[in-house]
Amino acid sequence: MYYLMGIKLTRINKLTNIMDRRKFLRNAGWSLVGLAASGNLFAADKWNGKDVKKILPSASNLKMYWGDLHNHCNLTYGHGDMRTAFEAAKGQLDFVSVTPHAMWPDIPGANDPRLNWVIDYHTGAFKKLREGGWQKYVAMTNEYNKEGEFLTFLGYECHSMEHGDHVALNYDLDAPLVECTSVTDLKQKLKGKKVFVTPHHMGYQEGYRGYNWKHFSEGEQTPFVEMFSRHGLAESDMGDYNYLHDMGPRQWEGTIQYGLSQGKKFGIMGSTDQHAGYPGSYGDGRIGVLASSLKRGEIWDALKNRHVCCATGDKINIDFRLNDAFMGDVVKGKSRRIYVNVEGASCIDYVDIVKNGRCIARMSGPQTPVMPKEENVHCKVKVNFGWNREQAVVSWNGKLSLNKGKLNSVTPCFRGAAFTSPQESDLKKGHVFETKVNKILSSNEKETELEIYTSMNPNTTTPAMQGVILDVTMPKDGVIAAEFNGKMFKHSLGELLEGTRAHFMRGWLSEAIQFERAMPDSCYRIEHFMEDTEQEKDTDYYYVRVRQRDQQWAWSSPIWVERG
Repeated sequence: MYYLMGIKLTRINKLTNIMDRRKFLRNAGWSLVGLAASGNLFAADKWNGKDVKKILPSASNLKMYWGDLHNHCNLTYGHGDMRTAFEAAKGQLDFVSVTPHAMWPDIPGANDPRLNWVIDYHTGAFKKLREGGWQKYVAMTNEYNKEGEFLTFLGYECHSMEHGDHVALNYDLDAPLVECTSVTDLKQKLKGKKVFVTPHHMGYQEGYRGYNWKHFSEGEQTPFVEMFSRHGLAESDMGDYNYLHDMGPRQWEGTIQYGLSQGKKFGIMGSTDQHAGYPGSYGDGRIGVLASSLKRGEIWDALKNRHVCCATGDKINIDFRLNDAFMGDVVKGKSRRIYVNVEGASCIDYVDIVKNGRCIARMSGPQTPVMPKEENVHCKVKVNFGWNREQAVVSWNGKLSLNKGKLNSVTPCFRGAAFTSPQESDLKKGHVFETKVNKILSSNEKETELEIYTSMNPNTTTPAMQGVILDVTMPKDGVIAAEFNGKMFKHSLGELLEGTRAHFMRGWLSEAIQFERAMPDSCYRIEHFMEDTEQEKDTDYYYVRVRQRDQQWAWSSPIWVERG
């Protein structure tokens, strides 16, 4: 979870000369384009300044909680044990729903020999769920639910050629599995109940499990949609994370920007749709929920009110306000006072403000992080493990430590295996996969002990490494040491501020450890205020998207502004 700093926007437009813009841009390496070039800029290194403290109120009561509400294990079809999936989720998430596949009313291929195996493994999984699987699932979901610590939700997936695939997410921990003849029938049966019905992998072709926006109904039953997962990114039909699954290519009519262009109102979220029993798998998709506490009712209300964001992997914190509205809200107004405060996990490539499908402001981060002048530095250092040569899993047991300064926090970046759905060859071989759960065993102000498992990268574009992000405050001559499997490697913070360092564990073509370049505050934090006075439509929408240089992304849900 991450705390958000509150700020009264009605007072921001009275502020001038908070800092020397040119000095900050020169010293931090940022550049501003479009509407951003005319706004007020607050530097990350000024957060503790006396002048700023006079203006900013104390921290608000809202926090960002992170979860995964759509993922799979061998409960139906998929890989990895259900209990192991819950254990993996506990290691890096605040809430989870481990999702069984439950039904496919319009399953095709009855007369197509090519699809017999698809029909068989789906119908076999659905039968397994109804022959005791659902009861085991309900019991284990209840077992892992801990109010205020780690929340679990019951859910299930309904496939549909016509309507696209949907997940039903239940508030109640004793909810039944509701049978249906179509997605429309399912939504009708769940109407008025505390159940969200959410479409996912939106960008596939209509009629082939892609989404048809004609079936969207704005309201409490579908307050948000899943834009990103292992299937790819459905923000638009262009850009990063193309659809590569054998379900087909990405197209325009199912995408988020198409739905927004049709006047639909919905929040934006991500899920892994992981099929290897590893909810929250790093880089595969997550949902952030802006709520006052990790209580079931608070999280549910935030989901219902569209106070959600989407991230690929890193917990990129976006505080986005427009006038007095939060992401997901609808307001009226001629003048739109826009406040954005972003804290990334690595160097930010750019922060965009998108209005009605076009970028109206861009804040571009430094090409290379600027070396801080201070001797004592607050920064983030990511340490990665992997690059195995052999097929066998490598176990990493050891610790990361500092000889000076303070280890403020450790953020896990743990991945599951790169499965999206079973393949015919695996099913014929009776392939059995065991999920290995990565763990932060302990952590204090000087060191953290880790138990990590890495496998071979499946190819040269799909990572399988594991990692952690160290948030440290330490002098440049302080040393970060990695001691694993009988080897020790050390680098001063000054060295890591200059660039990334890497080491093979057993010589060339063996597993390796990587200390990424240390990231000072100035490259991953930006706070900005700007004003837009142009009303383009009866209802304009705005959202924020963030791209880091390591290709991790995050998106806020839109804010809609009706003509004042």
